[in-house]
Amino acid sequence: MATNGNILAIDIGGSHIKGTILNSKGESQMKYTKLVTPAQATPANVIGTILELVKDMSDYDKISVGFPGYVRNGIVFTAPNLGNDNWGKIDLGQQIANALHKPVRLVNDADQLGLGVVSGKGFELAVTLGTGMGTAILMDGFLLPHLELAHHPIRKDLDYDQYVGEKAMKDEGKEKWNKRVARVLGVLKVVFNYDRLYLGGGGVDHLTITLEDDIHTFNNQDGIKGGAKLWEFEDKYHISTNYPK
Repeated sequence: MATNGNILAIDIGGSHIKGTILNSKGESQMKYTKLVTPAQATPANVIGTILELVKDMSDYDKISVGFPGYVRNGIVFTAPNLGNDNWGKIDLGQQIANALHKPVRLVNDADQLGLGVVSGKGFELAVTLGTGMGTAILMDGFLLPHLELAHHPIRKDLDYDQYVGEKAMKDEGKEKWNKRVARVLGVLKVVFNYDRLYLGGGGVDHLTITLEDDIHTFNNQDGIKGGAKLWEFEDKYHISTNYPK
């Protein structure tokens, strides 16, 4: 039984479920691995995929999980890119704790990734471009209350998820999609007047627009290190812990 303070960090995405083991400083202790998110992404199927992903991982004491939806106190309220019908008020944090027999902290996936990449100085945003668009807002390295900005309308018939998500890139083509991303970045700058914005997710590989000096890109392997930050101080982020029952 591990007693080294290592953390199993999991990132649940619309296309893949990813994981690695981190030490308390956020340094990877093994190769970053991933499996395809099940087509029928029910809670049972997602937990089954997590169990398959971590079957050869044992050297950890606690677990951090990033989830693509609205999460509070370990409970999932929405999961637009996995199917909301399956995810209304699901105690996923508790279910994962019970399945893996370790304490779990469950947050929005962009929040976890943001913690892993921001400088911790000033007002910062982390934005992920993947199946949909994720956002995290931080002040001096502290997570602010999560807002599902992706579901605010950018156009009367489209929200941000629909406007710059993976499906929009496939349907509209990369040139038009890049123009849309540029528009979204302009809106975020006006609304938040941030010090720095960090862009991650698979969509970053398809960007052709010129980014301003205060916008930085990151990959999910860097972002998942935020899983260690969730456990840095017990009460720093006021995030509940689910203990196995």
